[in-house]
Amino acid sequence: MKGLTITGLNLDIIWKNKPANYKKVAQSFENIESDILMLPEMFSTGFYMNPAEIADRNAETLIWMKEFAQHKNSVVCGSASIYEAGKFLNRFYFVEPDGNYAAYDKRHLFSYSGEDKKYSAGKDRVIVTYKGWRILLQVCYDLRFPVFSRNNGDYDVILYVANWPKSRIDAWQTLLKARALENQAYVFGLNRIGIDANNLEYPESSYCFAADGKEISTTTDNIVTARLDLEKLQEFRNKFPFLSDRDEFSFK
Repeated sequence: MKGLTITGLNLDIIWKNKPANYKKVAQSFENIESDILMLPEMFSTGFYMNPAEIADRNAETLIWMKEFAQHKNSVVCGSASIYEAGKFLNRFYFVEPDGNYAAYDKRHLFSYSGEDKKYSAGKDRVIVTYKGWRILLQVCYDLRFPVFSRNNGDYDVILYVANWPKSRIDAWQTLLKARALENQAYVFGLNRIGIDANNLEYPESSYCFAADGKEISTTTDNIVTARLDLEKLQEFRNKFPFLSDRDEFSFK
């Protein structure tokens, strides 16, 4: 059995305070062992639309993630606001214990909040391979665009990190489940909790769905855990080979 354990933190983010959020994450995961430790969108600052005030300019969040991944001997992943080559990006880092990492820049920017006016959109889909699993990296608003995340037989898991507020939480849960069903993949969606500086509320709403749409995660003290089984996933795909009937298309 090729198992994979993913553990996410329902983090009540401290607004624009990177050291405090790093410390909070480290304390929350102190006694946790997992293959992947997952953090919400812009976990070090909160989802903030004045990136000049908060964006990493010296890779500070990446440096911390590398140190923490090595310390925990686990992957550490989550997104941060960064400044690079004259652009602000909402970047999802997937950092392995040996310091190697992948980076996905959020493709779909949340125009409703003005994210598209402040940040630059990424162009590429990013799939990483870890411990025999193929993992698609996605951020929040990407969830509403199924064409971009369509499974072409090239991944087994989707990770979504988010700041998705209470007012639209039904859409969050429904779309996570839909992405799992239509792509015959595990889908782990990690949301933040608490109330941000804009007075938006974020309820506990992190889930992992299996390919058949069943929720398989458990939550205790803001720690969300799911155990994935690659053999079961393949058995399900073989029994119900829906992906082989998918429409063929290319994405630019």
